[in-house]
Amino acid sequence: MNEHSFMCGLTSFQEVIMSRKIRTAAVIGSGVMGGGIAAILASAGVKTLLLDIVPFNLTDEQKKDSKAKNKIVKAGFDSVLMSKPALLMHAKDAELISIGNLEDDFDKIASCDWIVEVVVENLKIKQDLFKKIEKVRKPGTIVSSNTSGIPLKSMSEGLSKEFRQHFLGTHFFNPVRYMKLLEIISGEETLPEVLEFMSDFGERILGKGIVRAKDTPNFVGNRIGVQGMVKVMQLMVEEGLTIPEVDALFGPPMGRPKTAMFKTSDLVGLDTMGHVAKNTYDLVVNDEVRDSFIIPEFVNKMIEKKLLGKKTKAGFYKTDLTPEWKKIRKVINPVTLEYEEYEKPAFPCLDEAKKAKTLPDKIKAMVYGEDKGAKFVWKAIANGLVYAANRIPEISDTIIDIDNSMKWGYNFEMGPFETWDAIGVQKAVEKMEKEGFKVPAKVKDMLASGITSFYKTEKGKVYYYDFGTKGYREYVVSRSIISLSALKGDNKLVKSCKSASLVDLGDGVYCCEFHTKMNALNTEIIEFIHESLDYVDQNGAGLVIGNQAGGMPGAFSAGADLVQVGMAAKEKKYSEIETMIERLHIAVQREKYSPFPVVAAPYGLTLGGGCEVCLGADRIVAHTELYMGLVEIGVGLLPAGGGCMNLWKKLISSVPEAVTDFDLAKFFIPAFMAIAMAKVSMSAAEARANGFLGPKDRIVFNRDYLIGEAKKEVLKMLDEGYAPPVKRKLKVFGEAAQGMINAEIFNMQSAKFVSEYDAFLAKRIAYVISGGDVRTNSEIDEEVILKLERTAFVDFLKEEKTLARIDHMLSTGKPLRN
Repeated sequence: MNEHSFMCGLTSFQEVIMSRKIRTAAVIGSGVMGGGIAAILASAGVKTLLLDIVPFNLTDEQKKDSKAKNKIVKAGFDSVLMSKPALLMHAKDAELISIGNLEDDFDKIASCDWIVEVVVENLKIKQDLFKKIEKVRKPGTIVSSNTSGIPLKSMSEGLSKEFRQHFLGTHFFNPVRYMKLLEIISGEETLPEVLEFMSDFGERILGKGIVRAKDTPNFVGNRIGVQGMVKVMQLMVEEGLTIPEVDALFGPPMGRPKTAMFKTSDLVGLDTMGHVAKNTYDLVVNDEVRDSFIIPEFVNKMIEKKLLGKKTKAGFYKTDLTPEWKKIRKVINPVTLEYEEYEKPAFPCLDEAKKAKTLPDKIKAMVYGEDKGAKFVWKAIANGLVYAANRIPEISDTIIDIDNSMKWGYNFEMGPFETWDAIGVQKAVEKMEKEGFKVPAKVKDMLASGITSFYKTEKGKVYYYDFGTKGYREYVVSRSIISLSALKGDNKLVKSCKSASLVDLGDGVYCCEFHTKMNALNTEIIEFIHESLDYVDQNGAGLVIGNQAGGMPGAFSAGADLVQVGMAAKEKKYSEIETMIERLHIAVQREKYSPFPVVAAPYGLTLGGGCEVCLGADRIVAHTELYMGLVEIGVGLLPAGGGCMNLWKKLISSVPEAVTDFDLAKFFIPAFMAIAMAKVSMSAAEARANGFLGPKDRIVFNRDYLIGEAKKEVLKMLDEGYAPPVKRKLKVFGEAAQGMINAEIFNMQSAKFVSEYDAFLAKRIAYVISGGDVRTNSEIDEEVILKLERTAFVDFLKEEKTLARIDHMLSTGKPLRN
């Protein structure tokens, strides 16, 4: 293909993506997955029709009653509404979901732009449903299946060519809102532009990580993930390890979730895991290690006994309560099937991994150790690496898709090939061959050609090894995605310290990136914000405050460094603390009033000081999974990085200047309650409802886009002729607020809803937000509230009960209500 043809093809793809829209969607099947898909669509602003079957056992009278006929779909919809954690980004999103049944409401799908099937995994049922859909759908409507095991070719058999051209697999992972992976599977005749459009819609609008899978049993994520899980279970029985030992070995030290293997199975459901394993075994007749999908007999017995995990309150683990209401955690004995108490496992490899600073070093400690635990890990990992390599090109053409599937679908920090790089491909292969593993020829050929890693980074670009071409290929991502680590690899690091970095994003825009533990704010970060603002003022056009720390949901910033604050308070360094707070105030004020735009890009945990940094910015571009709040009261403090002032300011700034007479109490109460009750949003939509995001702030569904979209926002503000806001006096509630709040606190204390110390803190917080000893509707300088914040913060640190709260948080991770 010549360059002209390529550009024409690219343009046509872009035109299809721009012209095709999904305004309305139908989800057929209201179970766990169907409800989750409907919820994510509604949260993304898509009107969604949720349909299910009519109950089989209705009386003749009930068959005339729409409520009775909608009983199944109503139960599914109610499950969405009551789900914990929430499936909807905001409760009001439910207004975009309408429900119906497959008899009365089926014709409504004719107006839908996307129809997704999420019914029982039965080929005949799916085939019959698609034949019915074909009669009703308008030409060009995309139809997809969420199947995880039935071939698309079989489901679409006998349907028209036009239907098959618009038919594909869209395999979401559960829970849909929180799991990033979306596997897009092409049928034999699916149009390329349909695949491109759905990939773009899934990535950009729904925020998913897209993996292009082939139409093979269980696609990519579950083929690799379930094989690894079942193989570990088999090895555990063979090697004589216990369930807690395996979970200790395959948790965070290996870059995997705390739930590891068996706790993850409990969450998923042993019946579900067993079904996927059996389904795969039945279908992969030519798999070289087909037997690795046979679950151990003790697991089959557990399934027979309905010991299915979380859904039955007993699986591999269960929790008992003593008569004194003390929780006792127990684990099943695979031999006796009785539950027993257990101790925290210990292995030398775990101790070595704990000492290691980086994940690759932790994994090396785990796989190359000499103790029983390390040998077990090595055997399991070696099996998994070989299996993953052998699945190319069967289930996917690239190592990228396999690695991303495990990261996005199973929350691993590294996929199989990234893990192989971390432990050294050459060293691992030598050990495998020495111990009798059959290393794939293509891996040995790669090493023989002088290539010793599956990935490399050059000039800010990531390249991966392609087994087909036997060389490296560039990992191409959306132009909206900016990788800070890749930019730093391309010499775009402007300046750095232990706690933060300034990275050149291009076009005169820079990013101030935090990189402390949980991105907690300390004095070094505060000073670095000042340095970043100085640098951009002299050399740039705008600043983004953001980072790309890992984890789910991750931490933009979990607040102030409590160790540093607590230590200074115990040493009575009050003047130093006040200076630090003042420097933070100046930094936050500079964000707002600098002669260039500053955009914050928060995600995940954005608490305390992290929240305050965002409130000080000109704009916020937030990831939809945003857990934002001013939570300082939990450690006996109040927001003292401008949080009291900026939250109040954000709320009252929404009132047009033409409205001169309004009730400040209506604004004061939500501001006070947000701080005094340490309210944390459960999404960016909730943060907006709580007043932390304003009408000009944006919400982005895909976290990978966040820095890029924040940069776009800076450039957009510049293009519109940015000028810093004029600093004006703030209207405050004054003394009336304090009287109103004091009366309410007295009632809450009398009813024992709050402690005496909570009441003490809350009264002072009300005093600060209201502007101190001034009359109602007074207008005061911003610095007045900032001074009140600083003074109160230092005063609270002189209280023993505040120091006790700080110590308790640091030692337990939980707030103390003393």
